Amino acid sequence: MAAPKKQQKQKNKEISAEEAILDDLFYDMYRHRGRVYRVNFFRGIFFGFGSLLGGTVMVALLLICLGFLVKIPGIGDFFQWVIETIQNR
Repeated sequence: MAAPKKQQKQKNKEISAEEAILDDLFYDMYRHRGRVYRVNFFRGIFFGFGSLLGGTVMVALLLICLGFLVKIPGIGDFFQWVIETIQNR
């Protein structure tokens, strides 16, 4: 019976140590609100720029793939229509 109590105490020590580390990190980071706002602002700008850049690359790759599919007999006319529709808008 002594072994499970000892294991439980060890677990409690590990949990309390983890909680102490998390509390320390949380209160250290959020002590300076200006820094948090600045970091989140730049994070938002870079996220938006990355999304825009990634979307542009994905659309370009889609158009390149559609350009290759135009050469396939039978379904090439449909893909040619899709490409022309995208280019006209």
